[in-house]
Amino acid sequence: MQASRRRTIAAWTLYDFANSSFAAIIQATIWPAYYANLVVGNAEGRGDFWWGLAVSTSMILVALTSPVMGGIADHAGVRKPFFVWFTVAAVAATSLMATVGPGMVLWGFALAVAGIVTYEAAWVYYNSYLPRIAAPDALGRVSAAGFAVGYAGSLVAFLAAFPFAAAKAYWGCFLVSAALFAVFSIPAFVSLPPDVRHPVPLRTAVTRGVRETLATLREIMRLPERAQMRRFLVSYLVYEDGVNTVITFSAVFAAKTLGFSFTEIIALFMTVQVTALLGAAAWARPTDTRGPKLVVSVTLVQWAAVTVLAYFVQEKWQFWAVAILAGTGLGAIQAASRTFMATLVPGGREAEFFGFYSLVGKTGAILGPLVFGAVSAALRGDQRAAIVAVGLFFVVGSVLLRRVHAGGPTIAARPV
Repeated sequence: MQASRRRTIAAWTLYDFANSSFAAIIQATIWPAYYANLVVGNAEGRGDFWWGLAVSTSMILVALTSPVMGGIADHAGVRKPFFVWFTVAAVAATSLMATVGPGMVLWGFALAVAGIVTYEAAWVYYNSYLPRIAAPDALGRVSAAGFAVGYAGSLVAFLAAFPFAAAKAYWGCFLVSAALFAVFSIPAFVSLPPDVRHPVPLRTAVTRGVRETLATLREIMRLPERAQMRRFLVSYLVYEDGVNTVITFSAVFAAKTLGFSFTEIIALFMTVQVTALLGAAAWARPTDTRGPKLVVSVTLVQWAAVTVLAYFVQEKWQFWAVAILAGTGLGAIQAASRTFMATLVPGGREAEFFGFYSLVGKTGAILGPLVFGAVSAALRGDQRAAIVAVGLFFVVGSVLLRRVHAGGPTIAARPV
């Protein structure tokens, strides 16, 4: 591999390190538990409902905008500026979360939505660089490397936030997350390749992006050569809903149902990050040599088992064991799914199609949180029944994946 390509890939993976501070602290652990339990109050599931509503609202906005934004980026040559400025906006929203106190439900809701939407928007452009910077026979390894470095970033974020959580100075956790996000994004801002500039004004690009986004949607839905992409995206829509819901509600479940403290939640998720890193690394080469479909299929069985076991957990140590099992499948399913999509994307249209990938993934984060929050609220805070309901997403997703006749070894030629 050329030195310049290695540097570009290293900078790309460092962005995963950077934004993992947001994923770890804001999406998965401290902010969800803080917002649901302390800002809103969660004795009867009201906090579950508000946090589920915030996540679902965010994902609706991301789903509606990401394909169009991807098309605009491709046509106007503004992928990199969009990537940079959405990241800056996510960092700003994260830092402002330090101003949210008990009872500030709407302000916390607004910042959560703003942060998640801009974080996810930047993630669209980040993902779209993968097939551009990695050789076709290394897609799985580079994708897994990004997630592995990202889990290391989560560990650093947890270590930095731990003293603030121990002191119950939760504002410090959010400022730490924002600082890590900002600093470690800089190498990607500098090193990722510039856009191929098109002589197209932004207004024209918007009009063309909307028009061609609808055309791309019709292409995915109708053309025979996109049949396998279509089937994969339907499966991904379902099982990613389950993954996203488990991630966004694990800390809330641990705090309310099992009585985990904030410091215990951090320690728990640090362990999950280590096992997720190991899982991503272990499945990296099989993703290339055996194919991403096999890896996704195996880990879906694992995720279904996690939700069933969580229902029966009574002691904290039991939940630790379930979390470790979930962690080993987390990195694998995320990296393999991204690789699966990369093998199906036609060259030169990466941002556009990864916009649809984001649309499906984030649409697959709308129903699950609403289901969890609604079941918990309807049953007066019964989170065990809610987590079992989420397990059905993995079962259905696995059945749908069997219909996909693609996702073999990545050394095969990519479709054009």
